Amino acid sequence: MGLISILNSNPVIFVLIAIALIFALCIHEFAHGYVAYINGDDTAYRMGRLTLNPLKHLDPFGTAMILFIGFGYAKPVPVNPSNLNNPRMDIIKVAAAGPISNFILSFVSVFIYTFLSKLGILQENYTIFLQYFIIINTYLGLFNLLPIYPLDGGQIFGNFISKYNRDFFYKLNEYGPKILLGIILFSVITNISIIGWLIQTPANLIIAIFQFFANTVLFFI
Repeated sequence: MGLISILNSNPVIFVLIAIALIFALCIHEFAHGYVAYINGDDTAYRMGRLTLNPLKHLDPFGTAMILFIGFGYAKPVPVNPSNLNNPRMDIIKVAAAGPISNFILSFVSVFIYTFLSKLGILQENYTIFLQYFIIINTYLGLFNLLPIYPLDGGQIFGNFISKYNRDFFYKLNEYGPKILLGIILFSVITNISIIGWLIQTPANLIIAIFQFFANTVLFFI
């Protein structure tokens, strides 16, 4: 079920989750555009996408999917690989920037959560927001690293794959979107989240590692 199912039962949590999700998506897309910009491609900048304004990044259909089925997307930031200084390697940096930004947000949130908890000043609404923000960013980062086009992982790992097996690379490009759509539709119809099952264990591990570092740094508080 989507976020809309939470609205009637708990409007406050609905708003907190929506804010966390929108912010995570916007930072993700901004990171793509910024890394492309510093590596020679100003396409996103010229199109007004090098911004944190949610209205520039949210896709109407993708947002509706989030609300009603719990899964959606933002508008991909436009990138012209031919403008990059080193297209083959820079496009990997651009693709990796989105997931990395989500992991950074997750780590910072874990640190803030741990710090405020140790001080005993973490209010309930802030607790809920930070918990969801950590989970959303960790899952979003991992989801986009799946080596399926058009996800970021398809760009990152696809460039390495094409170097050794160009035929398989072309098949990933051709069938990736269909495979991804099929997985999403199967999850919606059966209520069995294949993607969630794939990334739940690594997500828990990443959050646990972040928590360990936060506790180590804040040991004396």
